[in-house]
Amino acid sequence: MKKKILVVMGGTSKEREISKKSGYACIKALKELGCKVKIFDPKKKKLNKIIKYKNHIIFNALHGKGGEDGIAQSYFEFFNIPYTHSGIISSINAMDKLISKKIFLNNKILTPKYFDISQNEYNDIFLLQSIKKKHFKFPIVAKPINEGSSIGVKIIKNIKDLKFEVKNLLKKYQHIIIEEFIPGQEIQVAVLNNKALGAIELKPKRKFYDYKAKYNKSAKTQHIMPADIDKKSYLEVCKIAERVHKIMKCRGVTRSDFKYHNGKFFILELNTQPGMTNLSLVPEIARYKKISFKNLIKNIVLDADVNK
Repeated sequence: MKKKILVVMGGTSKEREISKKSGYACIKALKELGCKVKIFDPKKKKLNKIIKYKNHIIFNALHGKGGEDGIAQSYFEFFNIPYTHSGIISSINAMDKLISKKIFLNNKILTPKYFDISQNEYNDIFLLQSIKKKHFKFPIVAKPINEGSSIGVKIIKNIKDLKFEVKNLLKKYQHIIIEEFIPGQEIQVAVLNNKALGAIELKPKRKFYDYKAKYNKSAKTQHIMPADIDKKSYLEVCKIAERVHKIMKCRGVTRSDFKYHNGKFFILELNTQPGMTNLSLVPEIARYKKISFKNLIKNIVLDADVNK
């Protein structure tokens, strides 16, 4: 596969270091595939400089704000450079948890109950009334509406801690989401080119599958592939993930995160730029399906496009 590839990686989000790890892993695979590879880091060069690389295909290895929220994609589209992963609107919708929640609910896909709070409307009375109205019971989840890798996610056990954590989050973020906590199994599904690759189960040693549990070997998160659920449920969650991928009009690869409780799957979020590190789930699921990392990257590159 002799192609000129520009790997866009790093960036300015809180997931910069993970993006770099993903990027370098992809670079190694692309070189093994016979591609000529260059690196572009939006932290070091402004994205409008990407026009210099119009004879390349962009492999988007960015994570987090600026990379998977439609901003980088808008530059790729403007300069008409084919790029991997999902387009502008799909990226915006998936990154914004409020928008994606509404899309899930409009399509009758189960997701935890929620409400949102912005900086300018917060007060303790509003918070407590909203919890009562939604019939929430502790623990309760509070998180930013537009971060990835579980950054800023808090699982809260009482009213006192809830007030404290919500106020702290609203100092850092203009808008947050409050969500019911769904217990049960942590199931994640990879979808490649509209077809589910498989479902993996995660058993974190930590309180939940947070940033450290995702990326640090010392967290000793247990990965179970295939997920330890019956065959019918396994096929069901794969079909839901495929449906979500299509409803959100994604392309390339995505990962959908679910909780499985009392025989029901609740989608937490859809990730349009899943990690490609040595601990990342999509490559692990692909390996189980006898798809090497190199071939996974090849498939993603072959799906690169614009205006989708």
